[in-house]
Amino acid sequence: MSEGRRLALLAIDDCSENLQLIRASLAQYPVEILSAEDPETGFEMFQRVRPRIVLLNLAMAGMNHTQLLERILALDPGTDVILVTSDYSPDLAVEAIQKGASDYWSAPIDGEKLRRRIEGFLADAETRRHTLRLDRELVDACTFEGMVGRSPVMLEVFARIRRVAPHFRTVLVTGATGTGKELVAQALHRLSPVRGRFAVCNCSALVENLLESELFGHVRGAFTGATQDKPGLFEYADGGTIFLDEVGELSPAAQAKLLRVLQNRQVQRVGSLSLRNIDVRVIAATHRDLKAMVSEGQFREDLYYRLAVVEIRLPSLASRREDLPLLQRYFIEKFAAEYNKSIAGITRRAQTRISAYPWPGNIRELENVIGNACMMVEGNLIDIDDLPESLRGPFQYDLATDETFLPLDEVQKRHVARVLEAVGGQKTRAAEILGIGRATIYQMLSKMKDEEKAGTV
Repeated sequence: MSEGRRLALLAIDDCSENLQLIRASLAQYPVEILSAEDPETGFEMFQRVRPRIVLLNLAMAGMNHTQLLERILALDPGTDVILVTSDYSPDLAVEAIQKGASDYWSAPIDGEKLRRRIEGFLADAETRRHTLRLDRELVDACTFEGMVGRSPVMLEVFARIRRVAPHFRTVLVTGATGTGKELVAQALHRLSPVRGRFAVCNCSALVENLLESELFGHVRGAFTGATQDKPGLFEYADGGTIFLDEVGELSPAAQAKLLRVLQNRQVQRVGSLSLRNIDVRVIAATHRDLKAMVSEGQFREDLYYRLAVVEIRLPSLASRREDLPLLQRYFIEKFAAEYNKSIAGITRRAQTRISAYPWPGNIRELENVIGNACMMVEGNLIDIDDLPESLRGPFQYDLATDETFLPLDEVQKRHVARVLEAVGGQKTRAAEILGIGRATIYQMLSKMKDEEKAGTV
């Protein structure tokens, strides 16, 4: 253990001989030994110091050891509580461990056994520090323009952004709510050769009668309240990028006006007869299925093809679960710094809940959950009680879409389809990402087509 890092051990014991034995046994180790002679004083000291290890003598008069154990673990579930008793039995040991104790020892304490245990704690502490350093390095290595991921589908998204950014005029970014579409737009803008502004327009928030003025501007006197000339967002973004979020919410009239601007690269302010040339890159985003909307007559086909010259599709968090540990570490570091807290990580039982949760709100929901947990946690580990009720209670699964409950063959087919879609149908590239040969992917696709024809898919 590196110099300056001392392990804290709290002995709650009213026997001075036991305390002397503990101190003598650990004299050569970098361990700070604290002691308390009664349970209440011991718990107050625990609240103050938060030691890594607690040795709790069950022989003290008037002590409810189960209640004290529960209070300690409720405050800091990462604490190793070792119960010491002169009335040892295997059944009591099993019961104590089930309640959260890390071990159950017979009195008097065996000095050699205590030393071995402390050596194990010191080694574990060093391993945790090393792992934490590696986790931070991995997050740094897997961060691309503010986005974190190492799953095959996200690595392909990153590669696609790099290829598209220097050349695009229009890009369509699709994906469910909370998958990070604006982050993709910002990355495309930063990696493009333009150095102009990045303007954001939330199309779902535009009021219909003010839409044209907001996007294209107006001149003085064009309507009541127009007391001066005002450039629209397209003019504001001239020489840069405009991000049209939730473009699928535009009305048919607004779609027609947007199409005209994209075709001519000119805007006309409300109330003006003159046209203004603009040089702007356009990134549109939506959580809707625009192809389906086109077939239903809800979205202009010509506008769709104008926007979707290049399409970048973002996967849901449920389909990239291998990125969860990285994202958790990223958000813990972010919010620990924001709230000025020392948060080491998440307990195993809380991680299990997080891994099993379906994440309908995707990355945005995960960020909200981790941010709230970092704000509420009192110790240095986030536990189940720090998570919102939606993660603590029973999950509501959609069995039709949640791959946790699908046959393995169906999960495989869906994953292949997702990767193919992400790479624009390039079978060779998809085979590389999936780690299979080209012949294998052709066989899989042929089988999937046969099943579709037979009506089994």
